[in-house]
Amino acid sequence: MIPDNSKETRFDRIRTLLQAALSPTVLDLVDESHLHAGHAGAASGGSHYRLTIVAPAFAGLSLVRRHRLVYDSVHLMMQHEIHALAISALTPEQHAAKAD
Repeated sequence: MIPDNSKETRFDRIRTLLQAALSPTVLDLVDESHLHAGHAGAASGGSHYRLTIVAPAFAGLSLVRRHRLVYDSVHLMMQHEIHALAISALTPEQHAAKAD
């Protein structure tokens, strides 16, 4: 359920939902809506985001299952508020290996 806090922005709601559902160690969310001005999804009010999320919950899961966990976390927002969500979902070990 989406928290009912009228002062919370769409961006903040996405972060809140992902934090609550997945307890990530890294959550980097970027609003790329300005790059899609004039796009049909942008015209209907949906925003475009790029997400890098690192969570122990992804351990042992396929990429598809990781993405499903992310989408399940924000599914109510996907109906109108999020038009596109580009996801990079990593385990802490994968994230550490990328940093090396």
